[in-house]
Parts: sequence; C-alpha cells; structure tokens
Amino acid sequence: MAIFLSQQLLSISSVLVLLVMSMFLAIGLNPVVEFFMRRGIRRGLAVLVVLVVVIGVLALFVVAIAPVISEQIAAITRNAPGWLDDLQSNARVQRLDEKYDLIAKARDYIENGDFGERLFGGALGVGLRVLSALANSLIVIVLMIYFLASLPSIKHAGYSLAPASKRPRVSELGDKIIRSTGAYVAGAFLVALCAGLSTLIFSFVVGLGDYAFALAFVVGLFSLIPVVGAFVSGALMTLLALTVSPTVALVALVYYVAYQQVESYLIYPRIMKKSVDIPGSVTVVAALVGGSLLGIIGALLAVPVAAALLLLHREVFLKRQDAR
Repeated sequence: MAIFLSQQLLSISSVLVLLVMSMFLAIGLNPVVEFFMRRGIRRGLAVLVVLVVVIGVLALFVVAIAPVISEQIAAITRNAPGWLDDLQSNARVQRLDEKYDLIAKARDYIENGDFGERLFGGALGVGLRVLSALANSLIVIVLMIYFLASLPSIKHAGYSLAPASKRPRVSELGDKIIRSTGAYVAGAFLVALCAGLSTLIFSFVVGLGDYAFALAFVVGLFSLIPVVGAFVSGALMTLLALTVSPTVALVALVYYVAYQQVESYLIYPRIMKKSVDIPGSVTVVAALVGGSLLGIIGALLAVPVAAALLLLHREVFLKRQDAR
C-alpha cells in the first residue's frame, strides 16, 4: 500500500507543484490585500484590485520584455562558439586546452541543439517551465485567485482540526507563519527586482547592452535562490563580460561582489527584517535541499519552510521540553 500510494503521489507531482506555487503566491499577495482591507475596502474588492495590478504587470512583461529576453538568449547561444575561438588566442587557455581538451568539449556542448534549453530552462527548473506553459500559468492564476479570496476560510478550516483546548495557540502560530511567509515572498521579489534593475543599468554602462535584458532577467531570477543564486549570477555575469574584454570581466566581478555586500548588509536586512530570522547555515542547507527537490520553486519555498519549522521548534518543542 505504501509503494502504491508513493507511486500515485509521484504521478501527480506536477499538479502538487502547481498547488503549492499557487498557495505560496496567494500568501505572498495576502499582505497587500490586508493593506487595502485596513483602509476600509472589503476583501473581495481588495483581491480584485490586487489581481488587476498583478495581471496587468504580467501582461506588460510578456508583451514588451519577454520577446527581447528570448532574442538575447538566442543571441548568446549563437555567439558562444565564436567566443571559444577567441579564447584560444590566450596562452594560458591554450595550455589548459592542450592538457584537458576544454575548448572542444565546451564547443560540443554549446553547439548541441538543446544547449539553450538546458542553460536557460533546465538550470532554472520548474519555475521557467510553469511561466512558459500557458496552460499551467492559467491553472496557477485561477488557483491563486481562489486561495487568495478564501484564505480566511482555509485557515479556519485548518485550525479547526486542532483540539479545542489547543486551537487558540495553533491559530496564533499559524498566523505567525502565514505573515512571515507573506512578508518573505514580497521581500524576495523586491530583492530580485533590485538585483535585476542594477544589473540592467550596469550592463548598458560596461558595453553589454546587447544582452542586458536577458542578463538582468537571469540575475533577478537567481536572486530568488538564497545564497546559492548569488554565486551562479556572479559567474554568469563575469563570463559574459569576458566576451568583451578581460578588463570588463574584472570590472563586472568587482561590481557584483560589491553589490552583493550592499544587498547582504543593507537591502536584504531592511526588506526582510520583519519576515524570517534564521541562521545563515540553515538558509544554505534549506536552499540546497529545496532546489534539489523542486528547482527554483523549491529553493524559494525552502527559507520560509525552514523558518516555520524553527518557529515551531522554539515555540512548541523547546517550551514543552523546558516544562518537563
């Protein structure tokens, strides 16, 4: 029975991912809905206002920005073999190539037809596949609307499963977790927006304007992945800047390291100070585990899930142990 149930669960894993993503987005938008509710707007109307804004932004992105990003990603894929030829003129690269045959292996990998898909599809995982598939996007939007509109009743139904004597405490902890998750989702997208915009401006300044939007999109998306995303983004930016000149690559590396310090010690703490509070080691482990399980969605979910588990650990398990 356990094997049968596990197989059935795996068979609907894609649907479960859509459900989790929809609920996650609904919880992330819930603070905005409550913001309007505190100003006297009914929840139904507040949900409608938020959805109109979100759908309008997504439509603007698809119509205006997505084609440019797609074209620039295709340009990177087309130009990559030529960049490898340029690298062969470097003496140090020639020595490494003679020893390890790096250029030939890289060219075979890049010139393979599914290179672009692997680099900009497989590496970004489930998140890009959901955004690129119209049917899944519609499912996510519909479920998100349902979860967002009926979140109070969903919470009430969930809290009702607890014994009556424990229900107030369960409700308090549940509301804390939902508020923390909502604040984290909103904060994560603000941090990603800052990273994307700064990368866009920097790309135009240093002569990477032909790939600026694609690079900004990838950096912003990887910024959603705690800790790990920063290293991947820095490597991508530096390698792409190397196609202009080693000096530009060095400038890009210095810029990205400097920006990460500003983000880590100024932007991120100011945005996230009211959401999650977990140790850095737990953040790294959670991001790696979540990314391995569900790609970028898992990495994004990992931090609030870890924060919720730590909250339950502090508020329930430790207090119960101290009372014994």
